[in-house]
Amino acid sequence: MARLRSLRALDLEVALRAALAAVVPLMVLVALDRIDLAAYAAFGGMTAIFGRSEPYRTRLRTVTAAGAVQLGSIGAGILLSAAQAPLIVEAGVLAVVIAIVILVYNTLGVTPSGPLFAVFAVLVCAAQPVGDGSGWLRWGVAAAAAAFAWLLAMSGWLLRRAARTREEAIFKALPRRVPVRARAYADPRVWLNVVQNVLAALAAGGVAIALGIGHPYWAVVSAVAVIPPARAAHTVQRAWHRVIGTAVGVGVTALVLWPEPPIPVLIAVIALCQFGAEILVGRHYGAALVFVTPLALTVAHLAAPTPLPVLLGDRLVETVVGAVLGVAAVLLARRFVEHVPMPPPTAATPSIRPKERP
Repeated sequence: MARLRSLRALDLEVALRAALAAVVPLMVLVALDRIDLAAYAAFGGMTAIFGRSEPYRTRLRTVTAAGAVQLGSIGAGILLSAAQAPLIVEAGVLAVVIAIVILVYNTLGVTPSGPLFAVFAVLVCAAQPVGDGSGWLRWGVAAAAAAFAWLLAMSGWLLRRAARTREEAIFKALPRRVPVRARAYADPRVWLNVVQNVLAALAAGGVAIALGIGHPYWAVVSAVAVIPPARAAHTVQRAWHRVIGTAVGVGVTALVLWPEPPIPVLIAVIALCQFGAEILVGRHYGAALVFVTPLALTVAHLAAPTPLPVLLGDRLVETVVGAVLGVAAVLLARRFVEHVPMPPPTAATPSIRPKERP
């Protein structure tokens, strides 16, 4: 019984549906010999990581919003690629996406409320060539994956009713209540988070472009990954945990990709990484990034294979660039709130603490 409670505490239900949402669409693409569309399926499938531990009425709202955001971000990336938009336009779209995601997620109570997955989607999709009029096909793959992920996220509603008499023994409780915050736009913490993410993302992308290192999107993603959500504590310790987790994840990716395994093995790795990330994300985000990083790099490698030394070397340098700028954004936010106090916190909106906790 103690072991059962321990497994429930690890949130296996959430991890399993996230892994299925990542793997099943990829298996379909392999069967259709269209693994080149893997990135679109993967980003649509990320819809399933939202809504964890929420009652289904709440989850309907949050997962639907997350799915719409993912599809909107993917669509924006496809349009940028098809139009061969200049960097200044891509930077402007990125800033708008970050602002919209943070505002929408904080208003509707979506968790995680940061723009990481949307930023990753728009930039990677913008980097994929779309010159053959296949934009709608690519977006359709993402939409199908998002719909499947949405169904998985909501599937527990039926399963819990089918096993009502044993629900307490089989399923994890759903304790999280996430209220709608209609005036989130008036919360200065939210706008501080928008400014942090936009400045760090644009700075990381600019530095990566100036250095001429591969695709600059990984530096941007690394910067955004370091920055905590709008109402979380801005501590340097947490930021460095995320930096170390990302760097270790690059090393794990080297061990996975160096033997050049076949596609079925890579899909199994994606499933394992998605599962591990969901198990750890609520406990230690830095540890979760050890799984998130190889997950992201493996998906990118499936979509557009790159010589491994180039892939890992570029990503490691870009990770350092992005992480350093992300930490700088955390430090600047702490310094800002020391001089411009935030409104009194509530249970729903804890303050940004300027000092580390012991």
